Amino acid sequence: MIKEVIVVEGRDDTVAIRRAVEADTIETGGSAINQRILKRIALAQERRGVIVLTDPDHAGERIRKIIANKVPGCKHAFIPEADATRKGDIGVENASPEAIRHALARVHTSYEGAPSLIDWEDLIAAGLIVHPQAAARRMEMGNLLGIGYCNGKQFYKRLSVFQITREEFSAALSQIEREGL
Repeated sequence: MIKEVIVVEGRDDTVAIRRAVEADTIETGGSAINQRILKRIALAQERRGVIVLTDPDHAGERIRKIIANKVPGCKHAFIPEADATRKGDIGVENASPEAIRHALARVHTSYEGAPSLIDWEDLIAAGLIVHPQAAARRMEMGNLLGIGYCNGKQFYKRLSVFQITREEFSAALSQIEREGL
């Protein structure tokens, strides 16, 4: 049984979570997250802790940001888009139990205002911004680090918020370079 309550978008996501692990969930009802749901999430965070596990798409990212802004200190888990896609449909409900367990094993707690351990220049040198393959490299790095895919500015922020160390960053960078990206 996972101690924290897992926040997902809908009922199909809850079904997928329960195939993978024993856990309680709160469903946001999709992108129409309201104050009542945010209060439930805040109470769960206060009493047991919360893990946000939304779809790896624009709507899921929007929900994640709303929750992070309204309920500080939540943990975040990310499923790579490739592991959450079936027949062109992207969502937690499409992820295998193994992909869900892997994401939950790599949760990150957000620390808003934390000093960045990685510099903007490190992103340039790593080809994660201002590079022809920057988007593909960020996607792979985000998957390896367990922080998901996003644009360069948001990626930089996530490195700071989730306190990714230079060692973690370097190890992931070495791996994508070995893979020829």
